[in-house]
Amino acid sequence: MTTTGKQLFTTLTADGKLTLEVSEESFPEPTGNQVLVKMEAAPINPSDLAILTSAADFDNAEYSPGKVVAQMPEPFLSGQKSRHGQRLPAGNEGAGTVIATGDGDMAKALMGQRVACVPGNAFSQYAIADAMMCLPLGEHSAEVGASSFVNPMTALGFVENAKMDGQKAIVHTAAASNLGQMLIKICQEDGIELVNIVRKAEHVEMLKGIGAKYVVNSSDDDFMDQLRTAIDETDAFYGFDPIGGGQAVDNVFKAMEQVAVSKMTEYSRYGSNQAKRMFIYGRLDFGPTILTPSYGFGWTLSGWLLTPFLANAGMETVVKMRTRVQQNLTTTFASSYKAKVNLEEMLTKDAILDYRQMKTGEKYLVTPWG
Repeated sequence: MTTTGKQLFTTLTADGKLTLEVSEESFPEPTGNQVLVKMEAAPINPSDLAILTSAADFDNAEYSPGKVVAQMPEPFLSGQKSRHGQRLPAGNEGAGTVIATGDGDMAKALMGQRVACVPGNAFSQYAIADAMMCLPLGEHSAEVGASSFVNPMTALGFVENAKMDGQKAIVHTAAASNLGQMLIKICQEDGIELVNIVRKAEHVEMLKGIGAKYVVNSSDDDFMDQLRTAIDETDAFYGFDPIGGGQAVDNVFKAMEQVAVSKMTEYSRYGSNQAKRMFIYGRLDFGPTILTPSYGFGWTLSGWLLTPFLANAGMETVVKMRTRVQQNLTTTFASSYKAKVNLEEMLTKDAILDYRQMKTGEKYLVTPWG
């Protein structure tokens, strides 16, 4: 027996047409450790926008009910050649109620429960999910649990990664985000020093209001002085950046090196021996990542994604992280939303032009049933 419902798909063709559309689909019976979830809420995360909107021209797109067609410019069209012609579902995470299960014991134990899940097609009225990747929500609503995976597990992942690498302090750029606020609370709980970089004065006040000790504003004239002072006081030579493009990482590396050099007793033409490491985990800026020859050779820049981290961290660590999220959904890991939209409203011009900007504190929540 199959179940039918609405689902959102995204298709990019070789001629540069990016089509987002809602269509009626059939969902198979779950098997093994699978569950069928009636989806009730799903956040639009920056990670979803990579296939939803990317760099396409939605200002001049063709809009119709439940469908939009936009043009994808180069080099983004060629850069996504591997997906040309593929009709892809979207929506990394969400929450809903399990209405059918496979015959696996873990799946059957979830029957009738409200769960958070990571099906990869959460912008849908139904989704098949792996029971292993479901988090029972108990009495919590779907809205409370909708964002209980990507941001909470990513923020926890940063701290776990830092601990594994023997670090006791972290630098975080674009720190006023939902994820950034979670990271502040986690670091407070775990005794990790955190240097938060924001770009607006109101974000400084907001983060200090939730207990952040070090908050520096990149819009201030003395930004680099502020950053150097914070790094000097915390020994934060390890950081995470969701911006990607521009000079956010470059600025942090410069400040780290300047602090390290100030502590050297002898000059070296190669700079300090202090190891400096930054991870890029997002692309809020699609421009090139600019690095300058300003910090010697003792630096490392790499990408960071949640799924590979979880695969390497081991089941014991993952279970510990998930349990922590579940126990703190309305405190440390609480999320807020600017607006709620159904699947069709998600594809209107006003909504797309708004949520694709990924403004701090202005996340959208999709409620597939309206």
